[in-house]
Amino acid sequence: MPVADVLLDLLFRLLSRLPLPWLHRLGGWMGWLAYWASPSYARRLRANLANALGREDDAVRRAAIAEAGRQALELPFLWLRPASEVVAAAVRTEGWELVEQARAEGAGILFITPHLGCFEITAQCIAAQIPITVLYRPPRKAALQPLMEAGRARGRMRTAPADVSGVRRLVKTLRSHEAVGMLPDQVPGAGEGVWAPFFGKPAWTMTLAARLAAVKGVRVIYTWAERLPRGAGYVFRLQAPAEALSGELEADVATINREVERLILQCPQQYLWGYNRYKQPRKGREDEAAGTSAEQEPPR
Repeated sequence: MPVADVLLDLLFRLLSRLPLPWLHRLGGWMGWLAYWASPSYARRLRANLANALGREDDAVRRAAIAEAGRQALELPFLWLRPASEVVAAAVRTEGWELVEQARAEGAGILFITPHLGCFEITAQCIAAQIPITVLYRPPRKAALQPLMEAGRARGRMRTAPADVSGVRRLVKTLRSHEAVGMLPDQVPGAGEGVWAPFFGKPAWTMTLAARLAAVKGVRVIYTWAERLPRGAGYVFRLQAPAEALSGELEADVATINREVERLILQCPQQYLWGYNRYKQPRKGREDEAAGTSAEQEPPR
């Protein structure tokens, strides 16, 4: 293993020994360090946030900068501390009756969780109660992969790779009246999405969430975990959709984006505004050979 990977692994293990309040305090400082160190990241964060809110809001911007750092630095706690301790950090759960009702009716459940608050803890909270399969994409840094896998092999959580075999596993899981969890606001590859409005701008948006929601007998539940001040833990929230899905793919993708917007606006300071949500999709091999197709250009 390269020296840099060994050091990253060691750093993660050392940080996991710190109490959550310390990690969140250090994370707040780290968020500001990242903001000042990368002008492109800072510009993107400011632009995405102002676009979503329709105005400049310095208080929300400052909070969002610190919260992004806290999100990063809480990962060692979430992945490496005992599962019981991690789940206990969710000091309150709101809306679990939606899960109980869906299970009583024999429905498969699709949990949709955006990059809002502590999204890593949501699946662990669910897996402490019921089986759940989550879509898994390896991290960019190879050293983080075993740490991430350890953090996601908790309770009754299973993982499915982000490929054709993984999607088939998710569909099979839902048809077996079990639960699936996924994040809908990552930019998918070419051929895996459609252009849909996200806070008023066209964003290349995955179709997978809408396709899974269309599986017969599936109930959609939106989830997120609000990070409480001073490392006091999290509030795990489960919410029913505000809009019914129509069964028409592109319309349903747009509907899911609107649902995600509603969640984000409940706590905009805890969304990852620095993520390049409006970038062009990654090209696959066929696209690289043929060039980007007209269908992959954003609508004007």
